[in-house]
Amino acid sequence: MAEILVLYYSRGGSVARLARQIARGIGEVDGMSARLRTVPPVAAVTQQAAPPVPEDGAPYVEARDLAECAGLVLGSPTRFGNMAAPLKHFIDGLGAEWASGTLVDKPAAVFTSTATQHGGQESTLLSMQLPLLHHGCVIVGIPFTETLLSSTRSGGTPYGASHVAGVSDDPQPTDDEAALARALGRRIADITRRLEKNR
Repeated sequence: MAEILVLYYSRGGSVARLARQIARGIGEVDGMSARLRTVPPVAAVTQQAAPPVPEDGAPYVEARDLAECAGLVLGSPTRFGNMAAPLKHFIDGLGAEWASGTLVDKPAAVFTSTATQHGGQESTLLSMQLPLLHHGCVIVGIPFTETLLSSTRSGGTPYGASHVAGVSDDPQPTDDEAALARALGRRIADITRRLEKNR
């Protein structure tokens, strides 16, 4: 069974919940499964190292996760129209994987969560795609054949799945957001499966 790595950073829980919806969508495609992983937080001053395994949620990512995956989905909360520092820090450390072509020709997608409707979702999603292009990934989005893209009143973009947490920081995706996240999971799983058959 081919696995797609769903790798994310989540502080308030919104991104983690979207990750689980994407993983559900991946699992709906025959022969495909999701591997959920997260990145540790970063700080300017470190008193102690992060534990090797988080207290709850997905385990921390390891280099072998990237090598073993058939596809990749990156998720991050939006920070001023860009990905959060922990995910960027992880990506910035992938020089060896870039040099060896670990991710070349692997399908990749992105997802995010913001506090406000116009909080930079699309610029965050696009900025997360840039390093994936440098790694030689095949970018996968959500096509407008997913009719919810035209009717959603919250998150959801053609660039990737998204969630609007609102001023109350509600981590629970709306029904439309969850459906679009599952659709993204199914799409990357289907494309990955087709590419794997031709390898």
